[in-house]
Amino acid sequence: MREPERDYGRLQDILQAANYIISFTEGLSQEDLASDKLRYFAVVKNVEIIGEAAYMLSLEFKGKYTQIPWDDIIRMRHVLVHGYATIQPELLWQTALTDVPTLKTQVEAIINDIK
Repeated sequence: MREPERDYGRLQDILQAANYIISFTEGLSQEDLASDKLRYFAVVKNVEIIGEAAYMLSLEFKGKYTQIPWDDIIRMRHVLVHGYATIQPELLWQTALTDVPTLKTQVEAIINDIK
């Protein structure tokens, strides 16, 4: 259920998962991540968590913070969960390397804004 009063907690979940992804990939190359299956699937799981938390945000909240591509984040989660056999390691790497740090910065700003 998408309840506005739970949005803050969901943002915290997104932030925690982003921090995990950043720490799991720090100092690695794309090839390193692909060959380390434990880290690889840890990154996959945390991208899924980000997508699920984004999905559960209230529509009002997502409508207020349109600078974040919520629909893209949610679609990525759906691909990872339902299309797991079609995961493109390059896309996962790009997400971890570029998109997640950007999202982290944006979520931190929102958390500071709503405190």
